[in-house]
Amino acid sequence: MELPTRFDPKEHEQALYAAWKASGAFQPQPARAGRSTYTVMIPPPNVTGVLHMGHALNNTMQDIAVRYHRMCGDETLWVPGTDHAGIATQAVVEKKLFSERKLKRKEMGREAFVAEIWKWKEEHGAKILEQLARLGASCDWSRTKFTMDEDLSAAVRESFVRLFEKGLIYRGARLVNWDCVLETAVSDDEIEMVERKDKLYYVRYAIEGQAERFITVATTRPETMFGDTGVAVNPEDERWKDLIGKRAVLPFIGRAIPIVGDETVEAKFGTGAVKITPGHDPADYERGARFKLPIITMLEKNGVLNGECGPFAGQPREKARTNLIAELEKLGLFEKSVDLVHNVPLSDRSKSVIEPLVSEQWFVKMAPLAEPAIEAVKNGALRFHPERWTKVYLDWLTNVRDWCISRQLWWGHRIPVWYDEDGVAIASRTDLAIGSKHPKTGKPIVRQDEDVLDTWASSWLWPFATLGWPKRTSDLERYYPTQFLSTARDIIYLWVARMVMAGYEFCDHLPADKRCPFSVVNVHATVLDAQGRRMSKSLGNGIDPIEMIEKYGADAVRYSLILLTREGQDTKLAPDRFEQGFRFGNKVWNAARFVLSNLAGERTDGTLASAQRLEDRWILSRLERTRRSVSQALEEYRFNDAASELYRFVWNDFCDWYLELAKPRLQGGDASAAAARGVLARVLGDALAMLHPFTPYITEVLWRALRETLGDSKPAMLVVTPWPNGAGLDLDAAAEQQFELIQGVVGAVRSVRALTMVGERKPLRALICAPREGERAVLSEHGASAKALAFLENFDLRASAERPPSSACALHGGVEVFVELGADVDLEKLRGVLAGRRDKLEKSIQQLDGKLSNASFVERADPEVVAGERARREEMALERELLARNLAGL
Repeated sequence: MELPTRFDPKEHEQALYAAWKASGAFQPQPARAGRSTYTVMIPPPNVTGVLHMGHALNNTMQDIAVRYHRMCGDETLWVPGTDHAGIATQAVVEKKLFSERKLKRKEMGREAFVAEIWKWKEEHGAKILEQLARLGASCDWSRTKFTMDEDLSAAVRESFVRLFEKGLIYRGARLVNWDCVLETAVSDDEIEMVERKDKLYYVRYAIEGQAERFITVATTRPETMFGDTGVAVNPEDERWKDLIGKRAVLPFIGRAIPIVGDETVEAKFGTGAVKITPGHDPADYERGARFKLPIITMLEKNGVLNGECGPFAGQPREKARTNLIAELEKLGLFEKSVDLVHNVPLSDRSKSVIEPLVSEQWFVKMAPLAEPAIEAVKNGALRFHPERWTKVYLDWLTNVRDWCISRQLWWGHRIPVWYDEDGVAIASRTDLAIGSKHPKTGKPIVRQDEDVLDTWASSWLWPFATLGWPKRTSDLERYYPTQFLSTARDIIYLWVARMVMAGYEFCDHLPADKRCPFSVVNVHATVLDAQGRRMSKSLGNGIDPIEMIEKYGADAVRYSLILLTREGQDTKLAPDRFEQGFRFGNKVWNAARFVLSNLAGERTDGTLASAQRLEDRWILSRLERTRRSVSQALEEYRFNDAASELYRFVWNDFCDWYLELAKPRLQGGDASAAAARGVLARVLGDALAMLHPFTPYITEVLWRALRETLGDSKPAMLVVTPWPNGAGLDLDAAAEQQFELIQGVVGAVRSVRALTMVGERKPLRALICAPREGERAVLSEHGASAKALAFLENFDLRASAERPPSSACALHGGVEVFVELGADVDLEKLRGVLAGRRDKLEKSIQQLDGKLSNASFVERADPEVVAGERARREEMALERELLARNLAGL
C-alpha cells in the first residue's frame, strides 16, 4: 500500500472517528476469557464549558486507559456526560438575555427564565462533548448523560428524601459564602482567590467608662464594624492585657462590646487588637462561638448595609467604606491606613467580592457519611495515585463540616420540600400539589421551597445514577462499581470524597465491599503556562486544545501532553511543546513507510524462527521487554512511563538502530532479507498496537496499511484488535547484552566525532581495545555492524595497545575506543577548543555542586528534580573525564 510522504490529520481524523462510532467499537462488548468489566465515568464538564488543557490532559489519560482495557478484552464502558452547573449556567444565560433582549430574570419569572436556559442548553450544551470527540475520546455516546435528565433528577430526589427521612438533612442558620450580585450562596470551588493591593485601616474604639482611653483595631473591612460583637487581644500583649474584661464602644451606634483575651491573636499583626464580627468572617464565626458572642448581620443579601448600621444604612458596602472612613476621621477615630497585599475571594461568575454571611440554608450532616469513606482507604477498597493525595482526602473527611446544599438560584434541581400553612416541612419523591393535604399534618400544602440544590448534590451520585439507580437496572448490576476515576486535585473533597460517601450510603443493596464507586483515583497534574502560572482567562495565558489539534493533529496533542506530564509534577506548557508529539508521529509514519515499501509482495507476517542474527534477536527481545513494561505501567496508571518507554523503543531501538542494520539486508533476496522482513512486520505491528491508546488516528491508518500489505483484505480495526500478548517472543538477555556492547562502541565513536567536530559520516579508522575475551568475541563476530553504523573504514580489534599518535578516545565500560584524526585536523586549535570546553564545564560543575550541597534545596525541591540534577552532575563528570583524557593524549 502506497503511503503519502506525510500523515495529514485533517484527512483522516473525522472519517476514522465516524467509522469507530458506526462500528460500535465504543460500546461494551462481551469480555474475552479471563477478563472482566472495566468501567470509567467521565468527570462531567460544565454544560457551559469549552475544552481547556486540563480537560485535554485528563480525558487523554482516561481514553488511554479505556482503549488499553478494550484491547485487553475487558467489557469496557466509558460513560460521557455534562453537568448542569447551576450558578455558571444561570449567570451565562442571564447575561445573554439582558445583553441581547434587555430581559431581567426577576421580571421574566421563574418558569419563563428556566425555559430560556433549557433552550440555551439544547443549542450550546453539547459543544464540549463535540470537542472531546475531536480529541479522540472513545466514550459510549449512546449512554451520554446530563445531570438534569429525568432519570438523574429522580435519583437526586430519592437521595434527598432518604437523607431527610433519616434526619441527616436539616435547615439552619450558618455562615456561608455569599455572592451579593447573584444573591446566592456559593461553594468553595466557585470562588477564585485573587491577590490584591488593599488598605489596612486603623480604627479607634472608645473604652466604656474610661475617658480618653481607646483600643485601636486594624481591619481591611471597617464597614463591618456594625456587626462587631467583641474585640480580641492576645493575653500576653502588654499594650492591651489590662483591658481584657472591659468593653469597647462602637462609633456611631454606641453598642458596647466585650474585650476578650485570645491566644490565637497575632500580637505582631496590625495593632494586636482585632474586631470580632461573627456574622461576616469565618475565623470570627469560630472565635465568636468560643466566647459565646452573639451574631449580628449588618448586610442585606444584595450587599447594602442594613438597619444595624445607623447613618450608613442603605449604602452599598464599597461606598459605605469610603464614607465611614471620612466620618471616623472627623471624629478623630481614624488613625491611619497602610498598604496591604492579600488574597481576596471573588465569585468566579460575577467577579464580585464574596461576603461571608449568616443565612438560613439546607445542610447535610456529614460526620456519619464520612466514616465508611474513611474506612474505604484504610481497608484498601480505594487507592489514590499518586498516593500522597490520600492525605488530602483523609484530612478533609476527618475534619468534615456539614455541607450547605441549598442555592438561591432558579436553575438546578429544586429542593423537593413542601410546607403547610404552619411552615411544617415534608420531603417528597413526587410533586405535591398546592392545596393538597400535608402527608403528616393533614393541613393544606401552601408552597414548595424556592431554593435549588448545590450542583455537587447531583454529581455526587454520578457513578451509579448514570447506570440507572435507584432502579436495579442491568447496567447498574453489571458496571458498578467502576474501576478508575481521573480528576483534578482541587475537587478531591468537593467531589471525590462525596461520591465515595454517596456510594456507601445509597448503594445499600450491595455488600459493603462493592459499594465504593471506584477502586483507583488518579489525580492528574495541573497544566501551567511556560512561566509556571495557572492558565486563566484573566491572565490570557490559556492554550486552546482545539487550535493545537488544528495545527498539529489530535495524536500530537495527546502524546505531547502525556510525555510532558511526569507523575507527581505539574506540567509547564507552551504551544511549541506540541512539536515533540508531532515529530514523533512523523518518525513513526516514515518508519512505517519504509517497512511497508519493503514488504511489498509479501503475503505473510513471516516466521521469526529464521531471525537468528544478533540485531534480530535483540530487537525482538527489546520488543517483548517493552510490551511487558508498557503493559505493567498502564495497569498501574503510569501513563508517562508507558509513553516514554514506547518513545525510546520506537525512536531509538527500532528507527535509529534496527532499521539502519536492516536496510542493507533488504537489498538481497536471501534468507536474511526474508528474516528481516518478518521481524519488521512483527515489530511494526506490535508497536502500532501499543501506541494506539496514545495516538489512535495515525496508528489506525498504518495498521490498515500494514494488514493490507500482508494480504488481509478486510482487516479488523486496530481499536478492537487484541493487545499484543508476546506470542513467540521471549527475553533474550544475552542478545541485549551483546548488542549493548555494539551500541557502546558506536556511541564512543560518535562521542569522538562530536568532541573533535569531525563530520558524522566521514570515514574514520578506529582501534578498539577490549581486555575481556568475551567482549572481543562479540566485537569480532559482529564488528561489521559496528563498523557500518559508526562509518568506520577500518576496525582494528585488540586486547590492549598503546594509544596511537594524533588520536582521540572515548570509553564504553572497560572498552577503549581510539579514533585516528586525519591530517586535516588542526591539533593545536583542537586542544584550545577542548580546553575551553573543559574550563566552562568545570564552572558548571562547581555551580551544580553548590546547588546540591545546599540543604534547603535538597530538602524542599521535588525528589525527582534533585535526582535529575544529580544525574546531570554524573554526566558532566563523565564528559570532564573524556575531555581530560583527550587533552592529555593530544
